[in-house]
Amino acid sequence: MIAGALVAALPMYDDPGTAEANDSIWAAIAASMRQRSVAAPAKLTRGGDLAAQWRSSSLVFGQTCGYPFVKGLRDAVRLIATPEYAFPGCEGIYHRSFLVRGARDPRRGLEAFRSGVAAINGPDSNSGMNLFRATIAPVAEGRAFFGAVVTTGSHLASLEAVADGRADLAAIDCVSFALMKRLSPDLVARVAVVAESPLSPGLPFIMSARLPEATLACARNALFDVLADPDLADALAVLGLKGARVTTPADYERILEIERDAAAAGYPTLA
Repeated sequence: MIAGALVAALPMYDDPGTAEANDSIWAAIAASMRQRSVAAPAKLTRGGDLAAQWRSSSLVFGQTCGYPFVKGLRDAVRLIATPEYAFPGCEGIYHRSFLVRGARDPRRGLEAFRSGVAAINGPDSNSGMNLFRATIAPVAEGRAFFGAVVTTGSHLASLEAVADGRADLAAIDCVSFALMKRLSPDLVARVAVVAESPLSPGLPFIMSARLPEATLACARNALFDVLADPDLADALAVLGLKGARVTTPADYERILEIERDAAAAGYPTLA
């Protein structure tokens, strides 16, 4: 397979403030793979349909959300590893969401937000929906909690909706929150954390299940080489990326347990 046919993407934490760091890290991973005689694309792919990208037989290195992984990707991809981030709210390979309100909103307990407006980045998001649902379930009392749920398309847009008063609550994963706090401090200053979600496994690095097992081993070794490279310390620090751990689909069962717990509490849908 020629290198040009392959796809690499790091879309989950990629914006103008982190793009250069992602490019540097990928360039090093790709070089390490090629040194092992395994083809790798020279540049990251950006944009396009993420769902199609995750299922592409040409995906040699990517990153997905844990919820789509457990709900439909397990047969289509292999787990390379799960990253470990150094930001507040992260614990090893696990992360959580921060539920945020407007900084000037006088409400403090979650119960006070009944009948309010919730903002989610997407219904297939673990941090923006599944962990949000899990945090609201204990106070929902088995019935609809919010007056409306709006889909914004991104964590940044959800944060903006809360900051602007168009939504009352949103759940922002702790990595996104830390990156936005650094890159958009004025925006983050307009919200406040009102609650934290349970922990769940973070966003895994993946590749197509159709690629050879040797390619998986090569990508994994290249990733760990890069994580240990002192010359990349600055780029890794920009992303808060401090390590990774080899994981299996069994590690991600926790996400489905969180979903089942919400349903058992009478709150199967964020509403």
